Amino acid sequence: MRYRYKLIARIITITSIFTAMGIVTTLRHYMEKYGFYVSTRLADRLGMRAKSVRITFIYFTFATLGAGFAVYLIFAFWLKIKDLIYVKRNSVFDL
Repeated sequence: MRYRYKLIARIITITSIFTAMGIVTTLRHYMEKYGFYVSTRLADRLGMRAKSVRITFIYFTFATLGAGFAVYLIFAFWLKIKDLIYVKRNSVFDL
């Protein structure tokens, strides 16, 4: 009887882990789809891989106890404002 309860508890624990991972995966996909593209745009500008820029931001954030995240948000805000001001137009008639 005890074995059955341990088995049920283990199944519930595994299910909750997969549910939590599903939430994390969903959040990651949302941020990748609707994110600010700071790392991608910075990597394109510098001629690097986006993965290297992301890892640099992560290391910088841990090394400076959150300042890297603040720099990332400043870049995101700056790029968003820049996109709102400078709109790429294909022709003169797109005004």
